[in-house]
Amino acid sequence: MNVVPPTSASLIAALAGVLPNGGLLTETQDLARYSRDWSGDHFGRPLAVARPASVEEMSALMRHCHAERIPVVPQGGLTGLVGAAVAADGGEIVISLERMNRIRSISPIDFAMVVEAGCILEDAKRAAGESDCLLPITFGAQGSCRIGGNVATNAGGFNVLRYGMTRDLVLGLEVVLADGRIWNGLKVLRKDNRGYDLKQIFIGSEGTLGIVTAAALKLFPKPTQIETALVGLRSVEDAMALYARARRDCSDLLTAFELILRQGIEITMREGVDFPDPLTKAYPAYVLIEVSSGGLIDLSAMLLGFLGGVADIVEDGIVASTRAQAERLWLYREIMVERQGRGGRYLRTDVSVPISKLADFVTDALAALEEARPDALAVTYGHVGDGNIHLNVVPPEGMEPQAVEHLFEEAEAEIFAVVDRYGGSISAEHGIGRVKQKAFLERIDPVTLDLAAGIKQAFDPRHLLSNGRILASKANHGL
Repeated sequence: MNVVPPTSASLIAALAGVLPNGGLLTETQDLARYSRDWSGDHFGRPLAVARPASVEEMSALMRHCHAERIPVVPQGGLTGLVGAAVAADGGEIVISLERMNRIRSISPIDFAMVVEAGCILEDAKRAAGESDCLLPITFGAQGSCRIGGNVATNAGGFNVLRYGMTRDLVLGLEVVLADGRIWNGLKVLRKDNRGYDLKQIFIGSEGTLGIVTAAALKLFPKPTQIETALVGLRSVEDAMALYARARRDCSDLLTAFELILRQGIEITMREGVDFPDPLTKAYPAYVLIEVSSGGLIDLSAMLLGFLGGVADIVEDGIVASTRAQAERLWLYREIMVERQGRGGRYLRTDVSVPISKLADFVTDALAALEEARPDALAVTYGHVGDGNIHLNVVPPEGMEPQAVEHLFEEAEAEIFAVVDRYGGSISAEHGIGRVKQKAFLERIDPVTLDLAAGIKQAFDPRHLLSNGRILASKANHGL
């Protein structure tokens, strides 16, 4: 039998009876899968896991937590990378959204859908497709991540270039506040200019201001044509020159433009023979280009015509002739993410700079890393069209854990220093959570910090929601 500390026991007892049977998990074996995120780097055992199945149950739960001053952390698919959704040391109740997973409605006329926060992104995308629509949020974790987490972290992904971040796709939200009240902003209106746009406060707030329980999302016509190419280039500078021409010549039909440096391709290739060198020879830089459209456009001819006109930049390339070949090309990008850590820990950075400065940033950041830590492997790839680069650092094999931590601290400081010089952001799409909090607070200006703290105080005066994420932790007190 598990022995629960008195303080934990009292918190759990306070929740007894709030949710129906099965709604509250307290046994150690039941808590394990809610205790570690996808990266494996962040662990925290919750005191209990609450699993409301409706907005009404969520409201009742939060009313109780507010009255009893019980700290909580909302949790989706645990695919975040900054430790925001894992319980903190000292004990929190995890509120899992997994049972709130319905698709409430889809309207092909409004080009909108309403989905609950626990709905897996891939399920929502599939449902939109069955109505001949497209939900364009796309990234590698879409088979596990959930809509509420996408909203709470303002998720990005491959298609930001054309469709924008999650923030650009949210029409309305339903949110349970820290005191249990339900804010119903769940509208599918495209134009609504009645004062403050409160939904924007919750998007990207990482669960610190309220718990998103449902979202109304923009849909788009489902493309009838998708064309994909992988090209080899001499340098990142050439990749940026190619992007500038693609952005103009392919216009809004350009869906994705992904940069991968040679190390990334080699990582995908190194395990087994399932991924051979994709082009006839090795190149310093590669770009995955995707265009998509519907209607009467001859998209294949357009892409081939574009590539024929940039022979002065493109050294070599392959255009997928089938969807299966296109998916295979994308796997060079996606498998790289899985294989880059050699099965162990690695430093993940997620930075952005002005698009016009991206090539110079990559050059300077890699040079700084090479000088400071020549023993580490730098893996560089990213979403060129929105200035977002993932510059990750893999430690040498066999390095002791303490030395790995020192390597990560030193490498991150070098990268962030270059980001600062270019007027960039230390977090383009992953968020702040707990992992990047120190670096975030070191860079935030006093006025911005004062405004952010004021917003937190207004929405969660007792600091019960995801306390210690983004902003510094505070004691659970207040009104």
